[in-house]
Amino acid sequence: MPLGPQPRRARGTIEHPYSALRLRQVLAIFGLAVGVIAAVIFWLTGLTVWGWFAVVLAVIGAIDTVVVTARIRRGRNPQPSDFK
Repeated sequence: MPLGPQPRRARGTIEHPYSALRLRQVLAIFGLAVGVIAAVIFWLTGLTVWGWFAVVLAVIGAIDTVVVTARIRRGRNPQPSDFK
């Protein structure tokens, strides 16, 4: 990775870096979808323990999706100076 100034079209700056919340949201939605699909498949095949495990993963994905969406709607990430 070369050191030097950012490309002209870069969205973030050193003072206000670009957030990776959209990527985290996509990954949370993917985890939610995989958890739900896996739970249905496991229950249809009679593997109820694995089905419950997949449900737990889907719930974690749903909670993470809600948290990340709330942070995106808030508009910015809290800075360390906000907590003084």
